[in-house]
Amino acid sequence: MTRTRVPDYLNHMLDAARQACSYVDGLTTESFLGDKKTQQAVVLNLILIGEEATKLLKDHEAFAMVHPNLPLRSMKGMRNRIAQAISRSISTPFGIPSKLRCPC
Repeated sequence: MTRTRVPDYLNHMLDAARQACSYVDGLTTESFLGDKKTQQAVVLNLILIGEEATKLLKDHEAFAMVHPNLPLRSMKGMRNRIAQAISRSISTPFGIPSKLRCPC
């Protein structure tokens, strides 16, 4: 019997979100935009979240349907937009508030 990977995917997403939040907590927009390493670290974690959301949507459709409050399609879409932006060499592919703060 195959065990479900849903808890693993959710934990990976939570870890990536916490990591991204730890990188930007308290930074100003100017500080963030001036720090390419932090930008890349945050983007990597957003991509990881999107990848796990994609796996949930593809391999565990029933879970996704039972939990419509999880914005899995939006997470997948964000991952796709970031990947497209990276391929066009855009450094900030999404809107950034004036003071960065994470809800984590």
